[in-house]
Amino acid sequence: MTKKTPWLLRAKMRTPSFLPETLVFSSALALCLGAGTALVPLTASAQQDSASQQAYSSERQQLDRVVAVVNDGAIMQSELDDRLARITHQAQAKGSALPPRAELEQQVLERMVLEEIQLQMASDAKLSVDDTRLNRQLRGIAESNGLSLETFADQLEAEGTSLAQVRSQVRREMLIRQVQQRQIGQRVSISNRDVERTLEQQGGADNGVIEEIRARHILIAVTPERSEDDARMLAEKVRQRIVQGADFAAVAREVSDDDGSALNGGELGWLRPGQTVPAFEDAMKTLAVDELSEPVRSQFGFHLIDVEERRRQQVDQKEQREQARQAIFQRRANEELTTWQRELRSQAFVDIRL
Repeated sequence: MTKKTPWLLRAKMRTPSFLPETLVFSSALALCLGAGTALVPLTASAQQDSASQQAYSSERQQLDRVVAVVNDGAIMQSELDDRLARITHQAQAKGSALPPRAELEQQVLERMVLEEIQLQMASDAKLSVDDTRLNRQLRGIAESNGLSLETFADQLEAEGTSLAQVRSQVRREMLIRQVQQRQIGQRVSISNRDVERTLEQQGGADNGVIEEIRARHILIAVTPERSEDDARMLAEKVRQRIVQGADFAAVAREVSDDDGSALNGGELGWLRPGQTVPAFEDAMKTLAVDELSEPVRSQFGFHLIDVEERRRQQVDQKEQREQARQAIFQRRANEELTTWQRELRSQAFVDIRL
């Protein structure tokens, strides 16, 4: 089943979903849920007998403490530890290096603070996610991994979590998405002159004909847990694997941080001018069919791009204008999201207690 790429990774493609940056579950599932979280298999301590588990839980509750006060809410040490464990597991699964523990704690806690602020906004606005929508989302996640919802639940249990926990996590992420859609949509306006200028910059269609490119890519993201240098080196190693004969689609499913396309072997489908971020499009235009790019830097990280096919398509003026308008919206919404989140953080009352 084809899964659409999150809008932040295809900043000018189709209708935006305003997804936060994502991590994947475990290597066994590679499930994209967003909000920087992941699930991990059972650790050795989690597999002890029942008495040991109860003792560990009791001790943890006694040692738990507040690590951040966020407006009227709080983030606990246990929540931070869970997130750190999941990120560490993912980094190990992908062979990525992590910064020192203290630095990683600060970076991850900052991300959690931003999530908490947005969830509080959702609560204040009385936003909700009904069970029908939530179940549809969960079923889609399961199906994108070739599983029924029942098999999905069984696999989660085998890896030390439950469907109920995942439901809660997905609900939180859907609430954050609603908040972002409401806020960012109000901050972006597009004039007819903006559309005309974009069409002029694109060169317009030659007698109503444009070139489309069918491409696939692998994204190695730059994140708080992976520096730019680390991401570049990893992208170069991944490229070398493909040059030496590794299957592009298999490598994309294994390592790409663009979860939406990774499940489909990195496929992005047919792309028109203005549908991808400028750095990506500029690099893609220079590639011959079946040529693999060097690592290409965009605001999301480093891309390895493979052009599979080119074709020329007839488009009418109305369609050109609508595509230009969508491209402008996606680009500006992407920029506004970063600005808006920075404003949220500066306006909130946050007391870090690490």
